[in-house]
Amino acid sequence: MKNKISGAEAMLRALLAEGVDTVFAYPGGSIIKVFDALYDHCCDIRQILVRHEQGATHAAQGYARVSGRIGVAIVTSGPGATNTITGISDAMLDSTPIVVIAGQVGTDALGTDAFQEIDLVGVTQPITKWNYQIRRAEDIAWAVAHAFYIAGSGRPGPVVLDFTKTAQVGMIDFKPEHIEYIRSYIPSPDPDMRQIEAAVSLIDKARKPLVLVGHGVELGQAEKELREFIEKGGLPAARTLLGLAALPTDHPLNMGMLGMHGNLAPNIKTNECDLLIAVGMRFSDRVTGTLSTYARQAKIIHLDIDKSEFGKNVKPDVAVLGDCRKTLKLITERMAKADHKEWIESFKPLDKEEFDKVINNALYPASGPLKMGEVVKAVSDQSPDNSILVTDVGQNQMFSARYFKFRSKRSIVTSGGLGTMGFCLPAAIGAAFGAPERMVFAFQGDGGFQMNIQELGTVMQTGAPVKMIVLNNTYLGNVRQWQQMMFNCRYSCTHMMNPDYSKVAAGYSIPYKRVEKREELKDSIAEMINFKGAFILEVIVMDEENVMPMIPPGNSVDNMIFSLAGN
Repeated sequence: MKNKISGAEAMLRALLAEGVDTVFAYPGGSIIKVFDALYDHCCDIRQILVRHEQGATHAAQGYARVSGRIGVAIVTSGPGATNTITGISDAMLDSTPIVVIAGQVGTDALGTDAFQEIDLVGVTQPITKWNYQIRRAEDIAWAVAHAFYIAGSGRPGPVVLDFTKTAQVGMIDFKPEHIEYIRSYIPSPDPDMRQIEAAVSLIDKARKPLVLVGHGVELGQAEKELREFIEKGGLPAARTLLGLAALPTDHPLNMGMLGMHGNLAPNIKTNECDLLIAVGMRFSDRVTGTLSTYARQAKIIHLDIDKSEFGKNVKPDVAVLGDCRKTLKLITERMAKADHKEWIESFKPLDKEEFDKVINNALYPASGPLKMGEVVKAVSDQSPDNSILVTDVGQNQMFSARYFKFRSKRSIVTSGGLGTMGFCLPAAIGAAFGAPERMVFAFQGDGGFQMNIQELGTVMQTGAPVKMIVLNNTYLGNVRQWQQMMFNCRYSCTHMMNPDYSKVAAGYSIPYKRVEKREELKDSIAEMINFKGAFILEVIVMDEENVMPMIPPGNSVDNMIFSLAGN
């Protein structure tokens, strides 16, 4: 027995074999054996004690999104496990590679409704890429190797390992496993050259092409290939919310952001182009508007690593299956060099219209209360070039996405598909540990900040140098905007009474400053940026400001409005 180790120790050695250096964790009775083993690995694995298991999953997401590695969360059974459901769901919809290891009762107690027992495999099956219950210590190496391979390969996603007490205490001779192949699982299909040639033919014939850049470009590490593709073809490109950092904001072929609160020109031109080239995106309803009128005039090429996306929402004329890093390169090599100057010039009058009707007033108000957009711009103007933007969900998210300047890849961390309020603070903590050499700015509304405000305790304990900007308008702003637009300003349950954030910050020993006047903003941001650690900057902004332009729900992408009635 002297060479044997416990299953708990074997789990940690398996994680080390996968290169894990950080775990976001919250202990409990059904996982205590693993935490006891962690005690001996403080020099090998950084252990971040979060304040809620949802925070563990979002922190793992933030870590994964900026580092390109797999985020790891370790929690206990029962409520500890079920508290991870939101983060797992978020990771599934946004294709974020995380592994959640949850404690479970012993195998002899399974199915008996034992204390803190929950069927985690059954609960998470629809929201994971793979899940598995480890019942024997002998299965740990196999399960961990499969978990990390599946989570990180192909289209990434979350994996759950349900780790029984029986497996944790079992004694085994341990040897880590490494796998690069699973029968019937093809994470990165070989490109079909017929589809490559068909795509090239459409691109060479197009007179009004438009490239839609999605999150898949970042996931496939294809930023360089994307630039070479659009530059050779002279192809204007627009980005989805999660694709914003795949192309620098100031690139001459970057036409802006797509979607409900995106830029006017790319949305209008979607319904004018003769060829739509979608790269690593899923045609979300927030991008397409009503499908019945979406790009009906255009031929459509769709590049994606997941064939289930082809035709799910929009039927492509050419479906190019494969890793976009490979498929973009193959297409670029074969297509003709071109430019579309006249077509690109046609975007500019729409840009000017949006600037005159929306952007000028959002960023450069002559008087009145501070606005969210000008705060975002002011932070972006002073931020280092490799800064990371983390946002919550709501108006703060849309203003940040519109007006923060993206200069480096993997520079945006936000909840796209699930739209999870409370995502920002724990995700920003994870991002700070995933990219410690970069500055992390966490933009939150007063509503989302309070949803996981307990994670300030994690900031306090770990010293995570997150720059937190709380845009305080005393409203759940996004819902209030919809209530104004569609419910005759009947503001039901959207006005908020907020705490004194200066006292909250003091309680967590985090430096804090409150800004109410425009003339204080620039210097206050500089103070925040120059401070070496975490900082909370609360900015009092216009209470009933709206994010514009906007595609009203149920409308076509080319039907954008610039104001709401009464504004």
